[in-house]
Amino acid sequence: MKSPTRKEFETTYPVCRSAVGLCKWQQIFERVPGECTLATFSKILAAYGEGLGLPDFLPDLAGLEWNLYQAEAGMDNIPFRVDKDLINPTLQLLSVSWKHLPSLLRTEENISARTPEPGKDFILIWRDSRTGKVRAEAAADRDLLALKIVMEGIDVREVASKGNVSVTAVEGAVADAVRKGLILSPPSGLRRDSDSFPAAQNTDEVFLSSPVFTLQWHITQACDLHCKHCYDRSDRSALKLDQAIGVLEDLWNFCHHRRVRGQVSFTGGNPLLYPHFLELYRAASEKGFILAILGNPVPKDNIEELISIQAPAFFQVSLEGLEEKNDAVRGPGHFKRVVRFLDVLRDLKIYSMVMLTLTRYNMDQVLPLAHFLKERADCFTFNRLSQVGEGSNLQLPEPDLYRRFLRAYGEAAADNPIMALKDNLINILHHLEGKPPFGGCCGYGCGAAFNFMAVLPDGEAHACRKFPSLIGHVFQQTIAEIYDSELACRYRAGSSACRSCSIRPVCGGCPAVIHGQGGNVFNDRDPYCFMESENKS
Repeated sequence: MKSPTRKEFETTYPVCRSAVGLCKWQQIFERVPGECTLATFSKILAAYGEGLGLPDFLPDLAGLEWNLYQAEAGMDNIPFRVDKDLINPTLQLLSVSWKHLPSLLRTEENISARTPEPGKDFILIWRDSRTGKVRAEAAADRDLLALKIVMEGIDVREVASKGNVSVTAVEGAVADAVRKGLILSPPSGLRRDSDSFPAAQNTDEVFLSSPVFTLQWHITQACDLHCKHCYDRSDRSALKLDQAIGVLEDLWNFCHHRRVRGQVSFTGGNPLLYPHFLELYRAASEKGFILAILGNPVPKDNIEELISIQAPAFFQVSLEGLEEKNDAVRGPGHFKRVVRFLDVLRDLKIYSMVMLTLTRYNMDQVLPLAHFLKERADCFTFNRLSQVGEGSNLQLPEPDLYRRFLRAYGEAAADNPIMALKDNLINILHHLEGKPPFGGCCGYGCGAAFNFMAVLPDGEAHACRKFPSLIGHVFQQTIAEIYDSELACRYRAGSSACRSCSIRPVCGGCPAVIHGQGGNVFNDRDPYCFMESENKS
């Protein structure tokens, strides 16, 4: 077999060549045996290194570079899709006697090199399936834990229990390994149906498959307010704690099998008025869910109690305009209480969201309120009124006025970072103006029965809480059975009138508005949609 040329050694071991310099590099090839091959180079360096005054870490560095060379030259077949978590078949685990060797490679992930230090270390080498590039980095304990979980098929809950850590921490380790490409994972089981979303063929994949499923859980009807647009003041059966714990277990199973992260958004009424709220919040945290609260202002020590368990991802409160108009809707003193509470959330570093229910009465308040909140909240947005319950006594603005309002809102949002885009119809403006789409109401247009579900204290499950959309009962069915039901699929498919629209995956209008104005949510278009009229103008 022909011996490798000097050039081939330099190509295979560029970092070793750089580490020793030209003079030492030439001395290596003057002294090493002629039968030295690319594969045996690291052994030769170990045998002759002391006599040549080479860095002690050089043999291990050569071993790392040889493994990288093999990985680059190899034709390992990485599956395009897998049906269960699988360790990347290109992954190699290299044991070395020096720390920080990967930093010498000066890859994108390691901007500055660190001097190697004696000490046993493990280096992961693998081809990233998303970029096709070979990567190398020191194995962190959480990487090795994630690989062990997948290799041995261990339940993350068992690992969390034995290690006395949260399920969130263990699932986070696995999720990080998936993001790095160390572990190949099946795609999310929450994916839009191409039969219902034919326009999805030209839509970015990010809008078609959700990595998170949210349970919007109305755990109590008890509320310290009585707002003029409230859509449900009915007297429903109280939620029993043992039933609630069962729902959490069912939700975990659903999310685990659908390959998604679970989020529980506690709401009501006012969720903190539920007598077992802390126990339920803690139980949800122990399951590893993302937690959020949609409620009313509460004392600071209540939020500190929650933080001691798990900081909520966000806390959402509502305002219906500046002080006069807001308090006319939500009650005297409410505006000032919310403003003080936003200061509390900021002090505690909790992400704050403010939601406004838009009506004919308060549309003129949206932009002034957004300006007022610019330095007080992290996020502000609005929903159109759902004309159900007591909201049926209120009115929405005229469609032409609302269309002009959307344009003004978009322009104001360009200069106000807290103003979020939520109403699906804003995507019509983006489409007509050649701007890229945003995710719409729930990140995927209308997310009803797709990436979220609303559950009431008595166990009723609805596709969307803003209008009657009963799809099952969590005390009588599993969440999977409800999600896969024919009725849930109909809500998920949206209106047939939107089926051929080019922006369907990021829009679909608002079924709550369709219902509130007497339409059929399965057949009719959002009465405020202006796609065709704008195209004709």
